[in-house]
Amino acid sequence: MNCGFLVSDDIPLEASYSRLLTMLSEFGVLEEVQESVVVQVIAEGFIMDETIAIDATHFEARDKAPAKEERIKPEPKKRGRKSREEREAWMQAEAEKEAVLPLYERKIEAQLNASLEDLRIAIPQDPKWGIKKNSEGKNVFWFVYKGHLAVGAQSQYISSGNLNGGKAAIPLLKGMEEKFELSNIRYVTMDAGYDYEPIYQQVHQMGQQSIIAYNKRNESEVVGFDKHFAPTCFREHSYRYDSYDAKYETLKYTSPKECADCPLANESICQKVYKKKIADDLRRYTAPARGSQAWKKLFKQRTAVKRVNAYLKEFFQLNNVRYRTGKRAKMHFDIVMLIYNASKLAADRINLVLNQSKAA
Repeated sequence: MNCGFLVSDDIPLEASYSRLLTMLSEFGVLEEVQESVVVQVIAEGFIMDETIAIDATHFEARDKAPAKEERIKPEPKKRGRKSREEREAWMQAEAEKEAVLPLYERKIEAQLNASLEDLRIAIPQDPKWGIKKNSEGKNVFWFVYKGHLAVGAQSQYISSGNLNGGKAAIPLLKGMEEKFELSNIRYVTMDAGYDYEPIYQQVHQMGQQSIIAYNKRNESEVVGFDKHFAPTCFREHSYRYDSYDAKYETLKYTSPKECADCPLANESICQKVYKKKIADDLRRYTAPARGSQAWKKLFKQRTAVKRVNAYLKEFFQLNNVRYRTGKRAKMHFDIVMLIYNASKLAADRINLVLNQSKAA
């Protein structure tokens, strides 16, 4: 079925163009073409990145914002600890509530055992209210869609998903693993908005390392460790990250630099080498270790996705959605992603030919 328009054709009627958009939206053609472009890019050797950066960007919705729902005042809680029977009944009731919720309204760990197909089908497409502080420190509100991008830190090609909140990371990661052969990827970097244990688990299952900013949530300090979870000595000096043993998934730390002048340096209570398995706590331990120069250098590569977000809004009309409803907005999002990747592929091919001609 030919649903496109040729340059030589007459300008299509508005109704014809609308039918085309409807077909593109219903049959998922744009996603398939987008995947084929990325596969072609990989086959031609333009994606050789070791690091993938994931982040979100919002774009304004044309839909009418829903009326504010009045919150029902909850019943006052019974003071004191619950009895064993009451706690068991409460836990069972909470489990039953969780079981009937849509996939993306459950806790993030529910995504780990879900298939990529189920995750894609269940993706919510309705816009939501967003909030962010402006340069003056005041809250600014948007009624927006949110797109999540996985960008090669060097090549800056993208894979994408339209979803609100940090729950987009696992579907994106599973999609990259199942759809594309990216065996060279070693690191996945994200900001603190993606700091959830199940995301670390998904990255670890893929054989990669998480470079994610830590988001402290009412957590007390861990005795015997610094803010980057490196062990400390008796005088509270931090051990230095030395290396990572991939075979045993173990981080190696060596004595603090202050040991040179420490009176306890030659005592038996002073441990020269400290080793820590990352599997003990994937959220706190990753390779390279948090706080190390290598970790900071990898985390800086996350700026690649920020640059791509800016390109999409300034040059590819991402911030100019002219349609209502989630389906049409997703179609616009998919078109933008496709045009960006196709343009990038064309530019890389031209540069390759030019470089080859110069070398000859």
